[in-house]
Amino acid sequence: QVQLVESGGRLVQAGGSLSLSCAASGRTFSAYAMGWFRQAPGKEREFVAAISFGRTTTYYADSVKGRFTISRDNAKNMVYLQMNSLKPEDTALYSCALGRGPMPTMKGEDYDYWGQGTQVTVSS
Repeated sequence: QVQLVESGGRLVQAGGSLSLSCAASGRTFSAYAMGWFRQAPGKEREFVAAISFGRTTTYYADSVKGRFTISRDNAKNMVYLQMNSLKPEDTALYSCALGRGPMPTMKGEDYDYWGQGTQVTVSS
């Protein structure tokens, strides 16, 4: 049984920083891509960032490029999302997801398992 557990979300002021973490268990974590997605109230889930199994390839949504950084530690079965220069529009429930294969994509349907999410709220 694969489990993904996110942490690190909280209320932060605009311009601030947050680091989200996702702990994975139950599968050979290092063989699969990992992604972060977010969903704001009343909006569809959207892609944020993704990273390949070997950390050589990363993708970012245009809205977060240059502000967010995805990373992973395969020895610890962890994936991270460093978020800087946060904006009110970044407010959402952030979820990590385990990919079906080793390379990342921006499509939610290419991810097999999802965490429950951690809430990020950015105040103006």
